[in-house]
Amino acid sequence: MKRRALLSVYDKSGLAVFGAGLVNLGFELVASGGTARLLAEAGLPVTPVEALTGFAEILGGRVKTLHPRVHGAILARGTDAHLAELAQNDMAPIELVVCNLYPFAQTVADPNVAELDAIEQIDIGGVALLRAAAKNFERVSVVCEPSQYDEVLRSLTAEQPSQDHRRDLALRAFRHTAAYDSAIAMWLGRRVEPGLPQTITLTAELVQPLRYGENPHQEAGWYRWQGAKPAFELKQGKALSYNNLVDVTAAWQMPREVEAPCVAIVKHTNPCGMAIGADVLDALDRALACDPVSAFGSIIACNRPLDLAFVQRLGKLFVEVLVAPGITDEALALMAKTKRNCRVLVANPLELGPAAPAGVVLRSTQDGLLVQTEDADSTAPETWQLATEAAPTTQQQADMAFAWRVVKHVKSNAIVLVKDGATVGIGAGQTSRVGSVQIAVAQAGDKARGAALASDAFFPFEDGVEVAAAAGVTAFIQPGGSKRDPEVVAAANRLGVSMRMTGARHFKH
Repeated sequence: MKRRALLSVYDKSGLAVFGAGLVNLGFELVASGGTARLLAEAGLPVTPVEALTGFAEILGGRVKTLHPRVHGAILARGTDAHLAELAQNDMAPIELVVCNLYPFAQTVADPNVAELDAIEQIDIGGVALLRAAAKNFERVSVVCEPSQYDEVLRSLTAEQPSQDHRRDLALRAFRHTAAYDSAIAMWLGRRVEPGLPQTITLTAELVQPLRYGENPHQEAGWYRWQGAKPAFELKQGKALSYNNLVDVTAAWQMPREVEAPCVAIVKHTNPCGMAIGADVLDALDRALACDPVSAFGSIIACNRPLDLAFVQRLGKLFVEVLVAPGITDEALALMAKTKRNCRVLVANPLELGPAAPAGVVLRSTQDGLLVQTEDADSTAPETWQLATEAAPTTQQQADMAFAWRVVKHVKSNAIVLVKDGATVGIGAGQTSRVGSVQIAVAQAGDKARGAALASDAFFPFEDGVEVAAAAGVTAFIQPGGSKRDPEVVAAANRLGVSMRMTGARHFKH
């Protein structure tokens, strides 16, 4: 019996060479529409699918391969009963199905795409072909991407593909159609459901296995949302670790939302120094001054491209990762000489694929996921309420605004002291708010005098204000909302400091 392959592809790259290889192996080619035309133009013998079905394409090509003579030939098992039934209906089995799908993901990557244009890129017959062939991997090989052509030809040339190989091809095909359906569901969900979606179907592809997770005994891998562009480009250094990736993700969020030149120095997802400056060198110096000890082995993120002077200013400081929107060739050359173990990342504009949940943060639980929208700036400074008799100066207001930007990136309970646009003390992750205040003012030392303090959530008692004011803090910004707000404000008035309330908090658990 002649071996038969069915080909129906949108992406026709490599198709003619692959088809020629199949013909040389004794396959009869059956193809639909444009696929058949390309094979014929390449001089290959090809049978149009309508000759197989006895039914021409209809509805402008929407229906081509959805026919019993196609799907019966694919789905028939290799049993005597199934093969006899095919023969009774004058049908021959199909051994190989080659199909790739309409470019739905690429189409809806354009935010302005018309709905009808997107819908026309939802493949029906192709998905049905892939699923039918993958289901019957016992007998049928399925090819869903041009990158598989060489591999499949080698397998067919050497011998009949093994069942293990056919099973592997089927797995890839089912993953392919699952990702395709996920992209459609996410795109349509964004148009139908305001806010959080009722169902999230996630599809992510393995970028690379990681050496280990947070600890050496934990297995880990790095995945990217299907269709998403890489967020960073590695310009220098060895592969990123699990902990590097966690820290880089946190670090880059900090300066990128600030308009002025800004540098954030991060350890374990918390800033140990963050500052704005006249330029990035000034910002670097001021960020380092907050906690130069913790800066050892840190992640440094900058919202301006890095130049030679920036790298020179780092001196002998050991840095795990540098991340910025760019880096000059001279700076990169110096990094290669003096800090070749430091990973250098260039941040790319964030482009999520259509199968990615947009604008939400995910966290796993034992039985599923927690989903929330991103913690964007929740209030504008002009809406902040002055709660005290004393009003902040112009500089204090600027420091309060910067401190409020920084505090949302610090693990709760979070306290941030800022003076002249630079953090001078940070208290993170303590089980009591006054404990975080004590850490922040101790770190700041004399720099606490005249500083502004941001608290990610309300002060439950006046003790936090009293400790900070005793260290010289003169301006406070906090959400408010506690039943003890009157007591806290009374303490601030007694101590002669100013306090503004934002009406929104920035917990980060």
